[in-house]
Amino acid sequence: MPTCPPALPDSVHVMTDDTAPQRARPSGEGSWEVRGALVTCDLAPDGLRVRARAGREGLSRVVLRWRRPVAPGSLVLGDAWERSYGELQWRHLQPERTLPWYWLATDPGGDRTSGMGVRTRPRAMCSWTVDEDGVSLWLDVRSGGLPVLPGERELEAATVVALDTDAPPFQALGELCGALSPDATLPSGPLVGCNNWYYAYGKGFGPEAVLRDARTIVEYADGHPVRPYCVIDDGWTEHCGPWDRGLPGVFDDMAGIAEQIRAVGARPGLWFRPLLAPAPTGATRRDAVRRIGHALDASLPEALATVAEDVARFRKWGYELIKHDFTTYDVFDVFATDAPATLARPGWSLADRGRTSAEILLALYETIADAAGDALVLGCNTIGHLAAGLVRAQRTGDDTSGREWERTRRMGVNTLAFRLPQHGRFFAVDADCVPCTPQTEWGLNRQFLDLVARSGTALFVSVDPAARTDQADADLSRAVRLALDGGQQGGVEPLDWLTTTAPRRWRAGEETVEYDWSQPWGARPLPV
Repeated sequence: MPTCPPALPDSVHVMTDDTAPQRARPSGEGSWEVRGALVTCDLAPDGLRVRARAGREGLSRVVLRWRRPVAPGSLVLGDAWERSYGELQWRHLQPERTLPWYWLATDPGGDRTSGMGVRTRPRAMCSWTVDEDGVSLWLDVRSGGLPVLPGERELEAATVVALDTDAPPFQALGELCGALSPDATLPSGPLVGCNNWYYAYGKGFGPEAVLRDARTIVEYADGHPVRPYCVIDDGWTEHCGPWDRGLPGVFDDMAGIAEQIRAVGARPGLWFRPLLAPAPTGATRRDAVRRIGHALDASLPEALATVAEDVARFRKWGYELIKHDFTTYDVFDVFATDAPATLARPGWSLADRGRTSAEILLALYETIADAAGDALVLGCNTIGHLAAGLVRAQRTGDDTSGREWERTRRMGVNTLAFRLPQHGRFFAVDADCVPCTPQTEWGLNRQFLDLVARSGTALFVSVDPAARTDQADADLSRAVRLALDGGQQGGVEPLDWLTTTAPRRWRAGEETVEYDWSQPWGARPLPV
């Protein structure tokens, strides 16, 4: 088999705080100890299981080191902490580069690909570094930015899987993702629909516009037996909630709107930000300043109860897709652009320091999944490696744009190419909406539309009525029907992904398709 449990690490280091790692001494086969902390590694059929006990000082990180150098000249790939931000790419060795969740290395001839990763839903924030002498797994078990204090409880930190194969790199990544996430929950069929964010941006729309969008996507589906979704994005209430009612005088009957969407022939979906409240309560954080609203403390039972009530209410209103957003930001106060070494800044924590950040997030995702019942849960700004198995679909990249094509090229094409192997193995991949707006050139958007539709991943379109033309409607209808069929038979694969962050050449079934993502002036740096 190409995937298997790795050997025991050659050394183990422990950090009880933010000082330098301390080497742990062996205390038996597969166990290491230092300053009251105990790390154990057990070989099991599903991988190398890593567990840890903290000393009285608590525990911040565990570092496992394997002396297994990669071939000189190899290219190395990792994942992203949450959404990616256009940064995913194969690179030559960069020892300090943070590689969240898994890594792959392919030799210069592309004849051999090896890698390692942790199974989905670990209890630690896990990343790798790869250098000339070996690889290191960094298990961040902090609670926020402080050492976790679990008492006598043993932490089930992670289960590690290794891969070594002569399969091409794209296939190898698929094999690794399949081994890391054997219990994914997926949509019952193709995931296709409309979303109003990229032409409305949360402003100036009401039920009439929502129903117009629903009629448009149903028109594009043209009687297809798989019904598309109509997702109401941000703007149906105040941006910070409350989530128990719509915007007064505009969205007064959220249940009625869901029923009207269904009557038109689409399936109703709804966006919300679960960890944001309009006013402070006993469940909100005092250390997190927001421009609007107040962040809930995800470690508190009261906060999870509030989230569960909101999700159950949406389901009762009749919404069949629930898109939850901003949970990574509302826990860590940061977006994970450029794959920082860690998400949590030092010196802070949520209320419960007895659990790791990963455990707190897992409890939040489990709460949402349980409350959603049979509704489809789509995570956005969520940590996909923790959410796999608890969401059916995942926004894998940062926002595309109805205002600037360059953002769609950078974010959408990159995440589709480099996280496509997660599709159907972790969840349904959502590379974000294809905009059709007066501000963006349809000749470029239609190419992204074609690629997403062929890929079989989630296809959501955001169509400004002012941008509809006969040509755009024909392109959108053709793509929507293809996506509702499940995409191109045989799927798609980026052919030049080893050498660019935005692949142009793709295998699509039995043919090769080449896209031109460039504007006349080339790629323009995005504003900060």
